[in-house]
Amino acid sequence: MKKMFIPAVACLLLLACNSEKKEDAKTSGGTMSTDSTKKMPPSEFADAKYTDFGKKMTDQFSKGDMDGWMSNYADNAVFSWSSGDSLAGKDAIAKYWKDRRANVIDSISFSMDIWLPIKINTPQQGPDAPGIWLLSWYQVSSKYKNGKRLTFWVHTDHHFNANDKIDRTIQYIDRAPINAALGKK
Repeated sequence: MKKMFIPAVACLLLLACNSEKKEDAKTSGGTMSTDSTKKMPPSEFADAKYTDFGKKMTDQFSKGDMDGWMSNYADNAVFSWSSGDSLAGKDAIAKYWKDRRANVIDSISFSMDIWLPIKINTPQQGPDAPGIWLLSWYQVSSKYKNGKRLTFWVHTDHHFNANDKIDRTIQYIDRAPINAALGKK
């Protein structure tokens, strides 16, 4: 009995490998498969226009064009930080950032930016929101109204609604150095 088990397993493995190769042969060769039963991948690269949106937004923010920057947001948008703080609604986001840009930040620039537009077709874990996300990493150099200067890295995720407006922003940032530069505890 034991002598038959190992050859039987080997035959099954060989058979499985052969059927995978046949399947691969059907879909390769420079032509797309017309098999409509194929599932969409859980995620894929999104249109590069979302990278352009992100770059435009950092440019608007650095120039102090807060109305232009806010025009990218949906009315029901939520802006949250990795610390758990959040702003709900376009008006709340505009009030916070317009005040901060006018009264706290003297100048700001963004460099060494990396942009990754991604389309989530199906949630992979937990409450992942399907749709278009723009993931970004960049270095921020800021001068505050009190004369202090600070350079730090930020990671920001933007989710776009069906109208290409941002309805969710999550910003991963260490606020301790910023608070220290502003004299806050």
